[in-house]
Amino acid sequence: MRFKNTDDVQGSEDGASERRRRMGSKKAKVLAIVVTCVVLAAAEVGLYLCFRLSRPFYLSTAAVLAVTVLSLLLLLHCTAGRAERMAARRALDDGEELRVEYSFFRKVAGLPRKFSFQALAAATDDFQCVAGRGSSGTVFRGILDDGTQVAVKRLGGAEHADKEFKAEVSAIAGAQHVNLARLLGFCLGAPRFLVYEYMENGSLDRWIFPCANDRRERSCLPWARRYQVAVDVAKALAYLHHDCRAKVMHMDVKPENILLDDGFRGILSDFGLSTLAGKEQSRVVTTVRGTAGYLAPEWLLGTGVTEKSDVYSYGMVLLEMVAGRRCLRAEEDGRWSYLPKIAGEMAREGRLMEVVDRRLGDEVEEAAVRRAVHVALWCAQERAGARPSMTRVVEMLEGRGVGEVEAPPPADTIMVDLLALDDHARGVGAFGMPARAAGRAGVSSSVLSKGDSFALSYLSGR
Repeated sequence: MRFKNTDDVQGSEDGASERRRRMGSKKAKVLAIVVTCVVLAAAEVGLYLCFRLSRPFYLSTAAVLAVTVLSLLLLLHCTAGRAERMAARRALDDGEELRVEYSFFRKVAGLPRKFSFQALAAATDDFQCVAGRGSSGTVFRGILDDGTQVAVKRLGGAEHADKEFKAEVSAIAGAQHVNLARLLGFCLGAPRFLVYEYMENGSLDRWIFPCANDRRERSCLPWARRYQVAVDVAKALAYLHHDCRAKVMHMDVKPENILLDDGFRGILSDFGLSTLAGKEQSRVVTTVRGTAGYLAPEWLLGTGVTEKSDVYSYGMVLLEMVAGRRCLRAEEDGRWSYLPKIAGEMAREGRLMEVVDRRLGDEVEEAAVRRAVHVALWCAQERAGARPSMTRVVEMLEGRGVGEVEAPPPADTIMVDLLALDDHARGVGAFGMPARAAGRAGVSSSVLSKGDSFALSYLSGR
């Protein structure tokens, strides 16, 4: 797939038109000189034959006429050259003004622009300031010439770079939503780059998961902001699923791909794994992609994925925002704990407040927690048909047109069976592997090791 910069195309067309105009002007001058010489020669021969003038008089007359004609031609040439230069200057000024106006309207419309490698290298100080690293590449912080702070994503891996570049540009280039990361531009070549707006507050995982090495007060996002971020991301997904011309399935919804702007509003980003589908297309069969712990069961069953796969991932993220921990975590006694199962049991026993992140203190409203957990449990249903649409999720979170959201009925899931949470008594841990030794818990990860078991390979991402 080859992209062409519209400014370059416009410039090449203007240059070709200017060259054609100059060639036509040169031909006209040559033709005028030839015609003048022929007329002058014919006049001289006619005067000599008609009047039989003396040779000296004829020669002197011819010299005067020749000097006069040459003077007129020289004056005509100078005048025409000045007119051409003025016309060329006007055309250049008009073309530059047109390009400036086009760039302005393109920026207003939010269309991505093409950057050169040199421009991105200068903006990022030769790619020295690393803002983050992910499975699809490295993100650098930079500043453009106009002072705009940007995040420059370098796509890594030759086998994935081209596919992810096309997927990300196709998914987000035409999307205009306040809760979607805005693609400012791109750079073709090897490697390829994507340029986004820079978010000073980073990704959501930094703000909801505790870290022993991060003792800053801002590392714990307050409950009200967490709930607002949940609504923001739900609106972004609803827009992608229902309001875009082509339905966009994100396929990798997780806290690391949710950014926070200056006002701590949620911004959904990283569309490298996204898939486009027609409005009437119900399912898409594709290779397993995403992050372990957030993959919907249909990935394992091979029945094809839909936008409801994003709904499942969103439910997992919503539970993590409430609890301040990963959905899948190894405990100190070596057992695996699965947050949806724990939250479902707590909901049925009326002990939902025990699920809430303890760092939030007393600022949490029980009604809001109940609504958020119940919505998350509905989203995390094993059957895709039982999950609500993201439009319905927004309505439930905002309390529009619905009363109290009831918890879904209890049901065993394939995820619980695979995790084998009850097999620890027989000395077996998750996925039939030996139970983890006590003391190895505490460090949670969104991506589990592929070497844990054969079954885990079905859950793991790229």
